[in-house]
Amino acid sequence: MKRTFSLIAAAFAALMLLPGCGSSPKSGAPAASGSSFDEIVASRRSVRDYQAGTTITEAEVRALIATTQEAPTWANSQTTRYYVAMSEDKVAAIKEHIGAGNARNTANAPVMIVSTFVKGQAGFGRGEQVNEVGDGWGAYDNGLSNAYLILKAREQGFDTLIMGMRESDALRQILGIPQTEQVMAVISLGKRASDPRRPDRKPIDEIVKFF
Repeated sequence: MKRTFSLIAAAFAALMLLPGCGSSPKSGAPAASGSSFDEIVASRRSVRDYQAGTTITEAEVRALIATTQEAPTWANSQTTRYYVAMSEDKVAAIKEHIGAGNARNTANAPVMIVSTFVKGQAGFGRGEQVNEVGDGWGAYDNGLSNAYLILKAREQGFDTLIMGMRESDALRQILGIPQTEQVMAVISLGKRASDPRRPDRKPIDEIVKFF
């Protein structure tokens, strides 16, 4: 009997070492190599407190952007564009135009990314809106792209905050964004200095209907 129990205990311990098994990692810990998708999603937070002195390389940001290119888009139109501020002067300039609250929340974030989409393409055919949503499809595709970005960032051990409060005209001037593009979000990129609480989610039956 003791031998049987020992074998069962050993088998359970081995199972707990498999990817995706056992308890989820602390949300503040970087996603380990080989982390499951669910573990990455569970550890992601909207971070408003960043570690000072964090360094992020251009190669790491390029990996984020490359991942966003795998997101689906309307008729493969790929209208999302990214403007990445990494130099101290550009980062500081952007933080002056995202509101005082967001500037405090991202004070130590070393990278600021502005996402846009090219107007009049996603949701259009031969220059005409395909349905009533129009450029809303460009915004939809931009959101999908940004979702890929923030999850890839978490896989890399980084954290993000998507911000809608921003002065688009000022950002256009700072980054040379043309009027043919709609400025959407500003996304901070860095490493969390503290572990944010996970807000409660609505019950799933409140957001879905099956037929």
